Amino acid sequence: MKRIDWSSLDDAGRKAALARPARRTSGDVTNVVRDILDDVRERGGAAVVDWCVRLDKAPPRRIAITEQAVAEARNALPPADTRALRMAAENVRIFHQATRPEDTPFVETTPGVRSKLAWRPIASAGLYVPGGTAPLFSSLLMLAIPAGVAGVGERVAVTPPGKDGSVHPAMILAAAEAGLDALWLMGGAQAIAALTFGVELEDGTIPACGKLFGPGNAYVAEAKKQAAALPGGPAVDMPAGPSELMVIVDRDAAPEIAAADLLSQAEHDTDAQVILVSTSRATIDYVLAEVEAQVSTLPREAVARASLQEGRAILVRDLDAACEAANLYGPEHLAIQVEYAEELVERIQAAGAVFVGRFAAETLGDYAAGPSHVLPTDGGARTLGGVTTASFMTTMSVQQVDRDGARRLAPVAARLARMEGLEAHARAADLRSEA
Repeated sequence: MKRIDWSSLDDAGRKAALARPARRTSGDVTNVVRDILDDVRERGGAAVVDWCVRLDKAPPRRIAITEQAVAEARNALPPADTRALRMAAENVRIFHQATRPEDTPFVETTPGVRSKLAWRPIASAGLYVPGGTAPLFSSLLMLAIPAGVAGVGERVAVTPPGKDGSVHPAMILAAAEAGLDALWLMGGAQAIAALTFGVELEDGTIPACGKLFGPGNAYVAEAKKQAAALPGGPAVDMPAGPSELMVIVDRDAAPEIAAADLLSQAEHDTDAQVILVSTSRATIDYVLAEVEAQVSTLPREAVARASLQEGRAILVRDLDAACEAANLYGPEHLAIQVEYAEELVERIQAAGAVFVGRFAAETLGDYAAGPSHVLPTDGGARTLGGVTTASFMTTMSVQQVDRDGARRLAPVAARLARMEGLEAHARAADLRSEA
């Protein structure tokens, strides 16, 4: 991890110090994704099959979530695994049911003029669940359950197959817990293209989805970006690319815990980025020593070490400067492991999820705390939040006006319309006041 002295940098230097890995926005990624989207738009399902065979080493396949499939998956896992998965699913469901937005009461702005906001679920959602090197069945729970709580009519979930073309049994159980009837095995930009355009495949039809959700590697993130830019293309949840974690520590932090948290994200992806921020040079030394001691014991050591090449260890003068760095970076995950950590939260303006104190491990949030772990990356947290039930819904204003309300408000609207030179608008208002 690169060491940086924050106080020695000017504004440009600080932005450069917090830059994301260059590969995330490289021309190669952009061009490859464009080729895939163009090919699927032109050739449909045949192109998806070709790209899946080329990149996933297996054709796309539909896995029906039947009673038999669920029973076989359950038998393939230890009972403790299935219990843990079920508990996580229940916590996710409880949180999103409790935070599901409801219609607001009517607000009377003028006597006889009442308005409210009404919430409605979107018609269809494409759910991308990362996989391949690691089956992230937790992401399926974090997407499909909030979508179900929101009442989305059609949920289409896709995930890359394993190296042998199979699906992990936990993925099938997660799909069942979320109430899905099927799971498509396909990954990468070609899966995003299938959800964008809708395709006919040997195992069935994937419909074009109105909004795309889910994290992924640089190719998936770029595919979502390009899909959303197409005329009539789908909406997307947020930039949700390779994982990010910033950990703020002081002299009282536990180096082994901070190191473990950094590595928990570094092992995700070679493009993941982890950043350590501390007011203490000695603490940085201790944490980095722990990182080196722990990384060599990881099964995914090579991935973690590649990620750590893009890591940063930033020395700051005080906690105000630490918050400044956090808000400038806008991390997907922010762990605050300092004395009186709760007080520091009030100074944070940009983070996808904040984990307060040494016991609030980001890993707990990844799997079982309740809120969705699908969060904005690449600085998106400065303007966007993570996936919630509201992400799968839209609002519309509902306005009711009685005769007296029209007589009060129509002259105001008519005058403003004429000020803008819109006579037809004004006359439509006049008719209400004269009725």
